[in-house]
Amino acid sequence: MKYIAIAACLGLSLSSPSLWAQKKAKSNNKAAVTTTVAKDAVVDTNEIAWISMEEVEAKMKVAPKMVLVDFYTSWCGWCKVMDSKTYTNKELIKYVNKNFYAVKFDAERKDVVKFYGKEYKFESEIKSNRLAAEMMGGRMSYPTTVILGEHMSFVNPIPGYQRIDQMETILKFFVEAYPKKMAWQDFQKDFKPSWTPNP
Repeated sequence: MKYIAIAACLGLSLSSPSLWAQKKAKSNNKAAVTTTVAKDAVVDTNEIAWISMEEVEAKMKVAPKMVLVDFYTSWCGWCKVMDSKTYTNKELIKYVNKNFYAVKFDAERKDVVKFYGKEYKFESEIKSNRLAAEMMGGRMSYPTTVILGEHMSFVNPIPGYQRIDQMETILKFFVEAYPKKMAWQDFQKDFKPSWTPNP
């Protein structure tokens, strides 16, 4: 399983996380029997269709897509800015709803989260839910956007506030260039963001 990290400077690197080692074998078996139902079906809406991690697991069995996870906390100021500036952009909303399942996840939530046969709990030593810590590679900073590949084939944490032009570049890289095995550096060199920022 690939683990891609686009850091603050948006450089690309690969490694293998322990969280997803068991998942890959299961998902590869299901890949052959999945359908493309609703992959291109988009509901015209004024907001991102946020769902839970549990809903992602169910939807992946029917129509696999990449997953965008927004890890935030209640006290994070930049998380609120990203909510009001980036996640309200009409072009981003349409693109995310078409190409991703989107999850908004409070990294400090105290309830138990069940995801792919495992339970994740809040751990006081790290002051976060274990699922957030694993998906963020142990680097607990907020906001962090995580992109998960179809069938959980890769995990990519992107720390920090992302302006609309940065987020457009990131999302379009994963949807349009990554499947073609294009390197991040090559993609961003020629890519020109076109989404209009909110006023």
